[in-house]
Amino acid sequence: MGIHTLVVGIDAACWPVVERLPDRSAVSTIERLGDRGVAAPLESAIPPWTASAWPSLYTGTNPGKHGVFGFLRFDGYDWDVVNATDLRARPVWELADRNGLTSAVVNAPVTHPPRSFDGALVPGYTAPEDPECHPPGLLDDVRDRVGDYRLYSEGDVERESAAADYRGFVRSRGAAFRYLADRFDPEFGFVQFQQTDTVCHEFPADEDLLGAVYGAVDDEIAAILDACDPDTVILASDHGIGPCEGREFRVNEFLRERGFVETATDGDGMPTWVSIREGRLRGGGSSGEEGGVSGVPGAAEALESAMGVAARAGLTTQRAARVVDALGLTEAVSAVVPDDLQRAGAERVDFRASAAYVRDPIELGVRINLAGRDPEGVVDPDEYESVRRDLIEALQSVRTPDGDPVFEDVAPREAYFHGPEAERAVDVVTVPADFDQYLVAQLYGDRFGEPSEPWTHKRTGMVVAAGDAVDAEAGTGDPHLFDVAPTVCAALGIPRSDRMDGSPLPFVEPTDERRYPPREARERVRTDDDRVTETLADLGYIDRTQDD
Repeated sequence: MGIHTLVVGIDAACWPVVERLPDRSAVSTIERLGDRGVAAPLESAIPPWTASAWPSLYTGTNPGKHGVFGFLRFDGYDWDVVNATDLRARPVWELADRNGLTSAVVNAPVTHPPRSFDGALVPGYTAPEDPECHPPGLLDDVRDRVGDYRLYSEGDVERESAAADYRGFVRSRGAAFRYLADRFDPEFGFVQFQQTDTVCHEFPADEDLLGAVYGAVDDEIAAILDACDPDTVILASDHGIGPCEGREFRVNEFLRERGFVETATDGDGMPTWVSIREGRLRGGGSSGEEGGVSGVPGAAEALESAMGVAARAGLTTQRAARVVDALGLTEAVSAVVPDDLQRAGAERVDFRASAAYVRDPIELGVRINLAGRDPEGVVDPDEYESVRRDLIEALQSVRTPDGDPVFEDVAPREAYFHGPEAERAVDVVTVPADFDQYLVAQLYGDRFGEPSEPWTHKRTGMVVAAGDAVDAEAGTGDPHLFDVAPTVCAALGIPRSDRMDGSPLPFVEPTDERRYPPREARERVRTDDDRVTETLADLGYIDRTQDD
């Protein structure tokens, strides 16, 4: 068995995290590859998050071309978790197919439902727990061969079992890839490991767990190299990750102060943290009578105090629900929070009435509610540019309480997105300063707070390459995420697409461009799987409280 070119995706991997590992020998395979070939930081795209960055890596295009700007796709004011029917650019394995090559792909994000090509694909993030694979029936074959193969954890991961849980996911990805490589004998292989990101969100700064996960990934890379003997191997990440050392900036709160955002209170959801922080809880049951929580003396006061702390920390509602449930306080919360407040629900951004708003902080930007484009747009097209200029000027001026700029760049979307899907993007792009300022969309009453995520994504990931196609003496230049796909095409010896935004990196011999046929759009299907939404919410990627 032999693979011509292998890509190993390591989510959120970056050199600062590698340097934190308690034992660098845990990544000896990765470091040996770097010593044999090349290794460098890899600049990610905007926004540097899994759902949009991996498609940029494997298509070589910006989100304005491939169509995925975050974990959510918006249709007017409604939203759904993105999936492969939103993807408008060809992945490298489809280009390989058009050049007569076979591919094996495991755990690539945003690839469900899969398209047909010569080879095999097991989808990754945003796919349902039991996804359709290519060819049909492949998932059963994988599970028969490698045992338990899951996309998501079955519940909250406890610290005591976390290392074993993460290792299980990592090993199943490696075993699945080796099985597909043996069965389909591909020229191109792609396998992605997600737990290097997950551990940083769920147990930030836990260096022992970090070492366990990176060690497991390194072991699987070694096993794949031993079993598949690829001529060329490229390791790459979609972004970096690290401590959030600045403030949390509640963008919609700022926009509300400036008159851009209108709010509404609907009948769904828990009370806002603002209501809790301002002491609007009272003891009592469903009848609303005064008194403590039945059987729990002082619970109302204790709960109000604890939830007030959570509010000041910016705890998201979905994580609060997990904490409440884990502490067995669900009934206590129901008793302490008056019925009318529960029914009234959370104060939310009113997308329909607002002139401009953040609909999803992961998009890194502000959407203008434009008449003629958005279903109930309130901004006249003649006023679009002036409103956008006002937004840019206002956001450029924002400083933290310490006097530091919140943003390193505030720009029209054209500065970052171009292509047929760019109209779906935000109108104003907001890039946090050094990605140390954490942006949220929720309304908390205060403009700033302590970051609700101790660690957050960073712009710089990593790339390592070694093998027959790699000229280590040529170096890496300044690698960008968009350069990975054209570099893979060069390593495979196939023409890259003329739609790609990147270029082959200096260490490979470039191939020509070709105008491949446009990727045919498919009818969009919804991502109807609660496990997907729960997982993304638990990791802080989406907020279920937003107006839908």
